[in-house]
Parts: sequence; structure tokens; C-alpha cells
Amino acid sequence: MKKSIWLTYDLGVGGDYKNLYAWLDDNNAVDCGNNFAYLRVDTNNADSDNQLMDNLLSEIRSRVNLIPGNRLYVVRSYVENGIAKTKGSFIFGKRMSNPWEGYGSKPDESAEEG
Repeated sequence: MKKSIWLTYDLGVGGDYKNLYAWLDDNNAVDCGNNFAYLRVDTNNADSDNQLMDNLLSEIRSRVNLIPGNRLYVVRSYVENGIAKTKGSFIFGKRMSNPWEGYGSKPDESAEEG
């Protein structure tokens, strides 16, 4: 069985894009914008969402040299109690601070007392 996922990737300046692109091409991925791809992955050897994500990372790592600072984020859908939902998580790397922080029009909530 196949499952639809969306993969965002940030391998930095010296990242192994050549091998990641080869893996995406071999998996018939479709471009969805900068560093964003849609593809269908095999779920036959995965009994859970966590196992599916572990299998996906293992498959990518077997082809792509991932190093600290690289990031892979997967968005996928699932059904819970008959309701379609969406979930996203990092399979490699972690969330960084928002580069847009401070550009919005939120009121300043910092208060200084003397």
C-alpha cells in the first residue's frame, strides 16, 4: 500500500542535494515549490506512523549523507474516528527560530517594572 506525503528539506549550503534529488526522482516525487516535494511511499513494512517515519528516514539515509544542521520535515494525512487529519514532524533535524519573528504587527507585551 502507498501513502501520500509531502517532504520539506533543508540541507544547507553544502548539503547532499545530488543524492537527495536522485532519491526523490527514483520515488517519482513532484516539485511543490522551493525545497518541497510530494510523493507516495510504501507502507507495507510499517505497522504505525512512527515506524513509517523511521522507515522513510532509514531509506533516505541509505542514499543521502545527512549531517547535523540538515532538516527533513514530513507532512502526512491520516484518519482518526472517521475524520481526515494532517500531521507534520521532523524526521531529521529540529525546528529553528522563526526568521519572520518581529515583522508582524503584534502589540509589544513586554512590561518593565521598576
